This record gives sequence, structure tokens and C-alpha cells, in this order.
Amino acid sequence: MKKLLGQTALYGLTTVIIRLFPFVINPIITRSFGPTAYSPFADFYSVAGVIAVILTHGMETTFFRFSLDEKDDRKLISTSFFSVLVVTLVYLFFTLLYRQPLATAFRTPDQVDLLTILAVTLALDAFCAMPFVMLRKNERPLKYAAIRITNGVINFLLVVFFIALLPRYPEGIFGLKYNPEFGIGYVFVANLVASTATFLMLFKEILITRIKYFSYELWKKMIKYSWPITIAGLAGIINETFDRQFLKFLLPEEIGRHQLGVYGGVAKVVTFVILFRQAYSLGIEPFFFSNSKNANAKLMYVRLMDIFVAVNCLIVLFLSVNLDWIAKGYIQNPEYYEGIPILPILFFASLFLGIYLNLSIWYKLTDKTIIGAYISTIGVLITIGINFYFIPKYGYWASTWATIASYFAMMVISYVWGQYRYPIPYNVYKNSVIILITMLVSLASYQYLREKIWLGNLIFLILATILLKTENLIPQKILNKLGGK
Repeated sequence: MKKLLGQTALYGLTTVIIRLFPFVINPIITRSFGPTAYSPFADFYSVAGVIAVILTHGMETTFFRFSLDEKDDRKLISTSFFSVLVVTLVYLFFTLLYRQPLATAFRTPDQVDLLTILAVTLALDAFCAMPFVMLRKNERPLKYAAIRITNGVINFLLVVFFIALLPRYPEGIFGLKYNPEFGIGYVFVANLVASTATFLMLFKEILITRIKYFSYELWKKMIKYSWPITIAGLAGIINETFDRQFLKFLLPEEIGRHQLGVYGGVAKVVTFVILFRQAYSLGIEPFFFSNSKNANAKLMYVRLMDIFVAVNCLIVLFLSVNLDWIAKGYIQNPEYYEGIPILPILFFASLFLGIYLNLSIWYKLTDKTIIGAYISTIGVLITIGINFYFIPKYGYWASTWATIASYFAMMVISYVWGQYRYPIPYNVYKNSVIILITMLVSLASYQYLREKIWLGNLIFLILATILLKTENLIPQKILNKLGGK
């Protein structure tokens, strides 16, 4: 547990920091661009996640799984790196060759430049995926953190320069003049420069790989393990971001662009919840695999689930109680405020997804990753069905309910299936009560206590104290001081 906390704190802090950069960048963008002007950013990057999953095709998780048995690290890293490299080069070649037809099919024929910039950016990010895994495997967290944070700093500073600073100087800065027609495209440029810098900083790790160490036999085994992870990853991204495409294609063009912009801009507030989940996941995945053969492994999984649910519920409860001022203070553009009411639902959708990711350890440990693909596919079908049928009438509200319905179904299916194939005695009743209380208080606070924030926060503090004490998350020294000991 101490080792897990150390890993989670180290990689988690890095994850929080790098996620904070785009999180802080978003208000700059929403303040400068209305929903329609913002929509190309939400539009293209909703597809970027799908492409990123295809390019890495599960090799990061697969690497950690095979590192348990494969003693030759050079063969393992070279095989996984060249697998990603070949797929990425093929993708980049055909994307650049057919960029105009792709832009037209994407209903963005006038944004070929943005598509090209994004294609190169995603390729560079894919090239860096396995070198980052090498740093984690070789326990070099400081370099990992330094490169990740540098990427975020470069991206942030360039967005501030292009979007907030450059427009103030009509005569230009350093020979650069702001072009209003390019607008949101400057954000794409900032991402490209940051990804290029990251690639250069990881070049030493890339050079370690050698084609002579590539093993076709090992690659076949890795692909057999990784392709279901890829399907599950694709399904996850489709559940998370592809509803933007439904909004674009199922609504009249002008309305679709507006709703796409509002939904994409407001949904960024969910990052408050996502930060903890991602920090936790980075530390937990290697820990799950490395401790899977311990006698008390299942008891540790139960305890970790309890902690995960408790902390997430506290985060969601605090955000919901203070949602009105937090969301408006973050977005800073009244054109987006109409979308704020969807946020409590998206918070709980993110919670259900996090629980599902915790539950998914059973099919990874038993090498049944195909089951993850089955479950995620069910989630995708729910997402597509609800979006397709209800978006024409309800717009982004349909996307919101589709998200929570999909993640809830995946969570329940994974638990039931897992208890049959790899039973873990999770505290289902206790955690369900905690989640239900959190949902009721969160929704009631947002609906009825927006004008009485003090009362909502008082309720939060009372529930937080009870929950932290019940889960033994308050250090004993603090309890002793509070008790006068």
C-alpha cells in the first residue's frame, strides 16, 4: 500500500499538473471564442481520441502485462515501439494524402489546415507513447514528470501568446500578426509545437529501440492480448467524446455547431473529477499487476475500491454544492452558461466510469481482455442508440443522459460478470448507499440551494467528516488532536 501511494502521488501529481494546463487554457479559449467559433476545437479533438487509441492499440497496458514474464526488456520495448511506429506512419501517410476528401467528409472542407496540423500532432504523440512507458518501467519518474510538465507549459504559454496577447498588438509581435480568420487554429498550432518538443526530449529513449530486437513471435502474442484492449479503448473514447459528432451530423448545421461548442466547452468542467481518476489509474495499473499473486490481493482491491468511491463522491459533492459559481467563474462567457445544468449528471457519469475501470482488473488479470471489448461495445451501443434517437429532439441533453446510461450499464455488467469469473468481495451495499446519498444531496443542492451556498457547504462538511472517519481516511494524529488527546 505504501508503494502504491508513492507511485500514485508521484505520477498522480504529474498527471494533475499536466491536466491542469489544458484545463486552465479552456477559459482563455471560451472567453475569446463563442460556441460556434469554439466548435472546430471540440469537433476535431472528439475524433483525436479515437485515432490515438488506434495508433497505440493497447501497447502500453500490454507492455506492463508482458513485462511480468518477458525478461528481455530490449525485445519487449522494441517490439511494442515498432508496432506503434508502423501503424502511425501508415496513418500519417494516408491522412496527409487524402486530407481534402477527409475534411469534406468531416463536413469541414474549409479546415484542411487544422486537420493536417492535428494529424501530425497525433503522430508525434503516438511516437512518444512507448518511450513514456519505458520511463515508468525503468522507474524514472523525475524525467517523466519533467517532460510531461514541459509539454504543458509550452502549450499553455503559446495559447496565451496567440489567443490572449497577440490580438492586442495589431502591428504584431516578433514579426507575427494575429489572423482573426485562423482564430481557433492557433490552439492547434500550440499543441503541435508542444508535441514536437516532447518528441525531441524523448529522442534518447527512442534511439534505445532497435529493429533487430523486434520479435514477430512476441508481437503476435502481444497483439492477441492488446486488440481487445484497443476495442475497449475505442468504445471508451466513443462513449466519452463521440457524441460531439452526433450533435454535428444530427442537428441543422448552425444549431449543431452551437450545441457542439456549448457541450464541448461546458464538459471541460468535469476535469475536476477526471483529475483524480487519471492520477489514481496511472499508479494503480502497474500495482494491480505486480501484486496480483499476493495472498491478500483481493482484500487490497476491496479497500482501494472503497477509497476510490469515497474520494470521488466527496469531489462530486463539493463541485455540485458550489457548481453555479465554479462553472461560471471557469467558463467566463455567458454564451455557454445554458449548458451548466448538465454538469451534475456528467460528474456521476465520470464516477461510474471510474468504478468500471477499477472493476475491469478482473479480466485483465485473467487475460480475458476480450471481455472488456464486449462490455465496452455494449456501452457504445447504448451511447449510439440514445444519441441517434434523442439528439434531434433534445440536443446535448440526450448526449448527457447517454453518457451516464452507458457508463452505469458497463459498471453493472462488469461487476456481475466479474463476480462469476473472478469474485472479489466488494462492499457493494455500503458504496451504493454512499453514492446514492451523494447523488441526492448533490442534485438537491444545485436545484434548491444555489442562493444559499453556505448551507450547501455546511452539509458537505458534515457528510465529508462522517465519510472520511467511516473510511478511516483521517490520520489518527488529527483525530487525537480533535479529541483533545
